[in-house]
Amino acid sequence: MSVIDYHSTFNAVDTLLDALKPLWQLVAFECDHLPWQQTFPQLAQKVWQLDDGEIDNLDMDQQLLVETLLPSLMSDIKQSLLPQADELISQLSWLVITSAAQSVHSENSVDFSSQELQNNQPENDDLVHFSAHIKGRKWQQITAFSHQVDPKYQPLLPRLPILEWCAGKGHLGRLVAKQQQVEVTSLEWQASLCAQGQMFAKQWQIPQRFICADAFAPIDSSKPLLLIDQHAIALHACGDLHIRLLKLATLAGTRAISISPCCYHLIEHEDYQPLSALAKGSALKLSKHDLQLPLQQSVIANSKKQQLRNQEVSWRLGFDSLQRDIRGVEAYLPVPTIKKSQLSGSFSDFCQWAANQKHLSLSSEINLSHYLHRGIARQRLTKRIDLVAHLFRRALERWLLLDRVCFLQEQGYQVTLAEFCANSVTPRNALIQAIKTDE
Repeated sequence: MSVIDYHSTFNAVDTLLDALKPLWQLVAFECDHLPWQQTFPQLAQKVWQLDDGEIDNLDMDQQLLVETLLPSLMSDIKQSLLPQADELISQLSWLVITSAAQSVHSENSVDFSSQELQNNQPENDDLVHFSAHIKGRKWQQITAFSHQVDPKYQPLLPRLPILEWCAGKGHLGRLVAKQQQVEVTSLEWQASLCAQGQMFAKQWQIPQRFICADAFAPIDSSKPLLLIDQHAIALHACGDLHIRLLKLATLAGTRAISISPCCYHLIEHEDYQPLSALAKGSALKLSKHDLQLPLQQSVIANSKKQQLRNQEVSWRLGFDSLQRDIRGVEAYLPVPTIKKSQLSGSFSDFCQWAANQKHLSLSSEINLSHYLHRGIARQRLTKRIDLVAHLFRRALERWLLLDRVCFLQEQGYQVTLAEFCANSVTPRNALIQAIKTDE
């Protein structure tokens, strides 16, 4: 994809998100009705026709979610007075999830299926023991990412020493060192993780060393972390951590950068600070709450967990209705995280606990059954508000990813945006690959 393609794609996604922000830029817990039902009446009718259990299934399948709600949304847009209605309808394709097979790769990259990747791993028997202490889904992510940062399979990538950012125990760096036979420096701020990682590296005789340091600490110019002749990699570095890497790497002129962003909301500022000139010119202003939207998808169906989650939300909303009446204040009052064991108790027990947490007194005459039913009703409402907002989680993530892509292009990098594994392995499957140009 060329520079013009990325820029035009960003503008298209930006236009879509800005025009339809009443559908996604909101806090469901604060609503007592569908706030957009007058503007999007057919969409409102559609979500109320859905069974509660059906909503849970739709929410786990982005493709099915879009297919279910898109006709009603398109109909509302067509009947609206929006001057850009035709343009918006054409841009709704950005709501649809892309599969790994449709990812944007370099023309010279080599694509492999999961089985082919497994068959091509060096010393396969060793890797069975190599990965013994890593959970299966995490290991799938690591192996898929490691092949996307390997010059053997991505010929445009230079073979360079590796800097693994926010390394944890260095599982990714250790596999990359083994596969590419290059030196790996793994940066991690928790000393215990560094010690465990160094022990694993010694056990496997891997050329990997750990630096125990805070990624946000001022850089010692005599001991720079980022070098020119280096390939910086980060798998699921959160929020400001991967932004910090991008800024330091581009400042150093690091020749190759490969990152998979995660947890966009974990930032210091209250609002998102765009990186690229293009995003800085956008009318969109994103709060930390907005930045959580791309993360609101589960790929693991578990009816028991879903049932407990629904129960917790209805109890919280029931207590919220109660505290509003007690305090005489129409404002949501956050309650601390509860232990899952508390959900085996009663709603009355939960309300007493929550009231104690917020220093509120509950009268014995309060009809808690009334508030439980209000909580259940509000939960049914919030599920539908969230479901419509979740139509836009992929589009918003694409906006955030393209901000990073455009920033890297502005700093003189040739950039590709791809998916390094299937969405079923992890919804955070985006890969930004950047190579410094000679110009």
